[in-house]
Amino acid sequence: MEFCMWRKLSVAAGLGVLISGAARAQIDMMSAAWAKSACDAWNAEPVLTDELVKSGWVKNNANRGFKIMQIYRTDCKDSPRVELRVAEQGGKARCIYGGKVETAQLDLKVDYVMDAETRRWQEMGRGEYGPMRAMMFGRLSFDGPMGEAMGNMGPFEKFLLLVGKVPGAAACPK
Repeated sequence: MEFCMWRKLSVAAGLGVLISGAARAQIDMMSAAWAKSACDAWNAEPVLTDELVKSGWVKNNANRGFKIMQIYRTDCKDSPRVELRVAEQGGKARCIYGGKVETAQLDLKVDYVMDAETRRWQEMGRGEYGPMRAMMFGRLSFDGPMGEAMGNMGPFEKFLLLVGKVPGAAACPK
C-alpha cells in the first residue's frame, strides 16, 4: 500500500514538472507561431470579421483576393516580421494565414506594415491607448493606405488589442 502511494506521488510530481516547464516554454511575441495564434484571435473578434466587410476594407485587395499586414518589433534586432493575410470568406473578413513573411513585395495602396518597440506593442495590447495616439506620438510606425485605416479606427484598435490577447514572451529572440 505504501509503495502504491509513493508511486502516485512520484507520478504527480513528474506531471507538475512537465506542466510548469510547458508554461515557461511560451512562444515568442511576433514569431510565426504567435502570428498563427493572432490569426485565430482575429477570427474570434466580431468587430474585425464583420466591420471590415461592412466598410469595404477587405475588398481593397489589388484583385488578389486578400490583404496583407506585416508587423514586427523594432527593438529586437533578430525578430523577424510576421504576416497576416485577410480575405472575405462567407461574408466575414477572415484571417486565412498567420506566420512567417511570405510576401516579399507589398502593395502599400492596399497592404500594411506596422512596427513598434515591444513595450509599446504591450501598452497598445493592454488598451492603454489606441492607434491615433500611438501614431501621433511615434509609438507605432505605419505604412499603408492611411485614409482607409482612418476610416476603420474601431477595427484598427481591436487589431492592436490582439497583441494583449495572444500570449507571447516579450524577451527578444536570441
